Amino acid sequence: MNNNYLLFATKNGKVKKTALEEYQNIRQSGLAAIELEKDDQLLDVRQTSGKDKVLLITASGKCILFGEEEIRSTGRATQGVKGIELKEGDSVIGMDVISADEEDQAQNKYEVLVISQNGFGKKTLMNEYSPQGRGGQGVFTAKITPKTGKVVAMRVLRHNEVIEEEVALENDILVVSQKGQAIRLPLASVPVLGRHTQGVSIIRLNAGDKASALAIL
Repeated sequence: MNNNYLLFATKNGKVKKTALEEYQNIRQSGLAAIELEKDDQLLDVRQTSGKDKVLLITASGKCILFGEEEIRSTGRATQGVKGIELKEGDSVIGMDVISADEEDQAQNKYEVLVISQNGFGKKTLMNEYSPQGRGGQGVFTAKITPKTGKVVAMRVLRHNEVIEEEVALENDILVVSQKGQAIRLPLASVPVLGRHTQGVSIIRLNAGDKASALAIL
């Protein structure tokens, strides 16, 4: 399926879809890609087909999955529409797109990986996330407590990142902290747990440090 659009997500929960053809003629000075409010920031951009599923996860552990068809395509210099209803103090920390071609497989095999500030992590089966209408409050994807801290990073695990017996040893997770501390461990060692659980300790952080990013190796 062709990727005909660029899908934008911001930390304030807005999403915007614009036809890819509008970005073909880039000037030396650049082009306006999205209009942002003063307190907002661009978080991620993905190519989409127009029929994909969009997954947003917030710092407070909420998650929403909705159809891309609910986002009307608009021009480059526009703000977009509400992807998820955020409570005061919350913000989106990650977006992923599940293509229409892989959707059935994703619901059965794929997993959502989340890491929190204090080094906790877990995986949750994709089939625990039912599609909702765009702009709702979503459901819990992690239980946030003072022990865990807020969610800081997420990934949808797909293809060779999916843990299966024959490839488990080939997949590692790298978690990095704000002060440069890092740990690499097998992705298979991160447990699969339900949505509203806090996960397990992935990295022991020094005092005053926080987990900030992850990569799949």
